[in-house]
Amino acid sequence: MDGTQPSVQIRELIRQCAQVVVNAPAEWLDELDRAVLGANPAIASDPELAAAVSRSNRSNLLFWGAANVRDPGAPVPPNAGAEPMSVAREMVRRGVDSYTLDAYRVGEGVAWRRLMDIAFELTADPADLHVVLDVCSRSISDFVEATLAAIAAQIELERDELTRGSHAERRATVALLLDGAPIPRQRAESRLAYGLGGNHTAAIIWIDNPNSDLSQLDRATEAFGRAAGGRPLSVLASTATRWVWAPGSVDADSLAPAAGREVRIAIGSTGAGVAGFRRSHFDAITTQQMMARLHSPQQIAEYTDIEMVALLTADADRAADFVKRVLGELESASPELRSAVWTFVREQCNVSRAAGKLFTHRNTLLRRLARADELLPRPLSENSVEVGVALDVLHWRG
Repeated sequence: MDGTQPSVQIRELIRQCAQVVVNAPAEWLDELDRAVLGANPAIASDPELAAAVSRSNRSNLLFWGAANVRDPGAPVPPNAGAEPMSVAREMVRRGVDSYTLDAYRVGEGVAWRRLMDIAFELTADPADLHVVLDVCSRSISDFVEATLAAIAAQIELERDELTRGSHAERRATVALLLDGAPIPRQRAESRLAYGLGGNHTAAIIWIDNPNSDLSQLDRATEAFGRAAGGRPLSVLASTATRWVWAPGSVDADSLAPAAGREVRIAIGSTGAGVAGFRRSHFDAITTQQMMARLHSPQQIAEYTDIEMVALLTADADRAADFVKRVLGELESASPELRSAVWTFVREQCNVSRAAGKLFTHRNTLLRRLARADELLPRPLSENSVEVGVALDVLHWRG
């Protein structure tokens, strides 16, 4: 901005544009999120980082709009509020490079297109439109530049903080193990205060909202260790995420009380030694990414239950097409009917066992299966495997 004050008429048009931005409908905000997250899959696949970016998107849009309602056309200072700064914190704790900030440019493009639509609805005067769009274009660009500079500065502060203390040593040691570096096992065990022999089960334990009570994460971590019968190893992966390992296998059913309503737990496979330590963690990451990709309502997921679904839903559009092709009208049937078919398939198409699992009479289950056959494109008896897989996708998909 060159400091030249726009005319009163132009300032009023800018104020009206900004007022619309401040009261942006939900579908505009959703469009902004889809564009920003779609431009960077590394962010989109991490539920906590994606949520932080989404909050920052909304904060930036409202910050610029509110500033131009108060003083239309004036330079807008950088948004150094909690939401953009939390993005810096989460990026550093994941070791994400600053190039991901380019995703903000995508958000700038979406916001700019919306603003042009608003301006064209407010006036048809070519001269006024030219000035309004020129002032707003430079204002948005300068605002985004200043905000990105503030985030970059915060990233450096967060990086300095993270590289000090015992937490940094523990995380660095875990990073070496996960990278397959030749660190002696005894040295790693000494730094971690955790034995690397025997079996291990890893988990990612997180809360989508970092403003929640984070002590819930510590309680869930302790419960995870109890479920495995040993003291867990916990690493602070980010503000609201813990990487956890426990010796032995884990009884996932016992974790539900510890999860409460906010904590989410992605559990990896169980493996032996350092190789099992590493593989279980990556399996837990795959599980978490699937939960994020499908917006899954489930709070606890095990890799052994979702491995096939994770592979199938790597391409979300093709997975949706697969579900529609296989299930036909059953996709939109009642949850009770879908559950009956899903349980029947999981019980190897044994009516008696499935009825027992569902706590229903055998004849009731048979009637539901007959109804499902009417809705399926192909009879269940000819296509039970694909139907079971498609229903698995629906089970995990939000």
